[in-house]
Amino acid sequence: MMNLEVFSDFSERLDYNFPDMPLYIRKGNLHQFNDYAAAAHWHADMEFIVLLEGSMKFSVNGHVIHLDKGSGIFVNSHRLHYGFSTDNTDCSFIVVVIHPSLLGEESSFIRTYWSEKSGPHMDDFVVLADQIDWQRNLLASLQNIYEEAHCAPSPNPIRLASQALSICATIGDHLQLNSEQSADAPVLIHVQKMTHYIHQNYDEKLTLEDIASAGAVCRSRCCTLFNKYVGQTPNSYLTRYRIQKSCEMLKETQRSISEIALACGFQSASYFSSIFRKQMGLIPQSYRKQKS
Repeated sequence: MMNLEVFSDFSERLDYNFPDMPLYIRKGNLHQFNDYAAAAHWHADMEFIVLLEGSMKFSVNGHVIHLDKGSGIFVNSHRLHYGFSTDNTDCSFIVVVIHPSLLGEESSFIRTYWSEKSGPHMDDFVVLADQIDWQRNLLASLQNIYEEAHCAPSPNPIRLASQALSICATIGDHLQLNSEQSADAPVLIHVQKMTHYIHQNYDEKLTLEDIASAGAVCRSRCCTLFNKYVGQTPNSYLTRYRIQKSCEMLKETQRSISEIALACGFQSASYFSSIFRKQMGLIPQSYRKQKS
């Protein structure tokens, strides 16, 4: 599961693999996420997913794409995205996330080029299929960088950086202007503010009015935006995020169930256990034993 840290502009930064090298390269499974759905999030990084087994749906700025084994997807910078399964079917995947700072200083020629390629008028995403030569080669490159990062006795940082730059260069060649998608950009700011508000205040008692106010919209508009771009109601998203945080606490701390319930915004341990069981299929105590 990605560990995310929120910036002041409501974007999120990942827990990268190596010090001083902004690369996140790992394998994952949908069953890591409660109800087989990752929390909708966004970041300045460019993200690549390669499906190793199974299939999943992937939402980018409200557009839902179906991905099968052997295929993948590129998600451009600053796009709201998440993977999910509607029938709780698991899948395994490689995720490669590259922060633009790997390309050099902000004023550099390379960063200027990438700023243009990641702007709001460019493609939000590119689906990668092995039937097209350049996409098949890119999918192979993504698996190669994973092998270098995790399977080599001692990863070569120069090779990792070179592979990451090559991946960025390849996708940059194929990103196109897409003015139809740019209309979403101003609206998504409201969604980003509301999801950020939930991430920062999930331990408090939150109402629909609170969430809507964070995005400077009315309650009905808040619900409409969440359904379109996040695929859930605001309250469902809040509950799922609370359960996600509780799973982390159950695995990583020795805090009591009551303490975790209150720390995650639930009014009582019994209510927390009831919601946890509905979403995870077992009670918190059993989940903790499984993960210990």
